[in-house]
Amino acid sequence: MFQFFANIFGYLLELLYNLVNNYGISIILFTVIIKLILLPLSIKQQRTMKKSSELQEKMKTIQFKYKNDPEKMNQEIMNLYKTEKMSPFSGCLTAIVQMLLLLSIFYLVRSPLTFMQKVPSENINNYVSQMQEEGKTISNVYPEIDLIREYDSIKEKNSEDPNVDRVNLKMEFLGLDLSKIPQQNMSDYTVYIIPILYIISSFISIKITTIKQEQMQKSKQKSVIDGETGEEVQEENNEMDTVMQTNKMMSWMMPIMSISIAFVAPLGLALYWLINNILMIIERLILDKVIKD
Repeated sequence: MFQFFANIFGYLLELLYNLVNNYGISIILFTVIIKLILLPLSIKQQRTMKKSSELQEKMKTIQFKYKNDPEKMNQEIMNLYKTEKMSPFSGCLTAIVQMLLLLSIFYLVRSPLTFMQKVPSENINNYVSQMQEEGKTISNVYPEIDLIREYDSIKEKNSEDPNVDRVNLKMEFLGLDLSKIPQQNMSDYTVYIIPILYIISSFISIKITTIKQEQMQKSKQKSVIDGETGEEVQEENNEMDTVMQTNKMMSWMMPIMSISIAFVAPLGLALYWLINNILMIIERLILDKVIKD
């Protein structure tokens, strides 16, 4: 399934590459287009988040009122979702789309000759065999990235092959080689630029989310009505502490995961993640101001 979508995305990336003749610029344009296509989903997600926050107070009232009757409590909660025309699983679609997109684009950037340049697999296997016979190191994880680097040798051996010119992808972008993998080029300081920028953008994105969640939680506390008992107020305080502690853990865990991924993937993939993070931050800030209900 991921390969199917990677193939579709490949047509778009190939079109952009043919227009600008630069892999890095085409990835940036590709990221912007995908973000615009998914904008309606992002708007829906933002509205769902706001509405879900409002429902939390009503749900707490139901949970407190029927805490000794779980069956009645679940029934009232489901009725609340129906009345507000919301689904308990409304956030699942967004998560599924994001995961599908992440893995499909990973396949695309990992194998640009297959999904973007549409080079037949038999040709790719033939190029790999030729380079291995010459003693060249071809990675099992990113063989097509290595073939792009070895274009001159492949061209010399396959001058009459109509597909060989498709191996010649221009991977240079602002002085950076997007075919490089940081883990394999530790002595080259340039391979750290995009991953570090990606990590910084991840910190900013998570920090914005954390601040927003904390503000929502504090807003809930301020809305405590006079009739609430001390037990309910304490539950609110405990919940807020739990959320804040979880967010602090996320602020450290997610960038650590980002580091491990960004340093073992081609820089082209890290560039996509970086631009996507920047666009996501801008989108979140704008939608938070625009969407009021």
